[in-house]
Amino acid sequence: MYFIVVKYQVKPEFADVFIEHTAEFTEATRAEPGNLWFEWSRSVENPDEFVLVEAFADDEAASAHVGSEHFPKGLEAMRPLLVSTPKIVSRKVEGAGWDEMGELRIDGGA
Repeated sequence: MYFIVVKYQVKPEFADVFIEHTAEFTEATRAEPGNLWFEWSRSVENPDEFVLVEAFADDEAASAHVGSEHFPKGLEAMRPLLVSTPKIVSRKVEGAGWDEMGELRIDGGA
């Protein structure tokens, strides 16, 4: 699986509408057959920072995403909203999804 985290520094005047501007790109990516998840979060420490956590099933799915028609369109839609080049961590990892955190198990009782 390819696991990717990207941090976006958004211009303050666009922070409240950033997710709206990425909606088409987000929907198209989530519809890709090899996409496992594509989830946006807004930083609680910096309201102008958005974090994207995404994953793709394998090499082919990751390549298909970058080669898709919506990929360059999505990046260009974001470009004028950003302060700087996004920071990324992109790694191929074992597994096919989220695992439970062993150090913080929550059992069904109260």
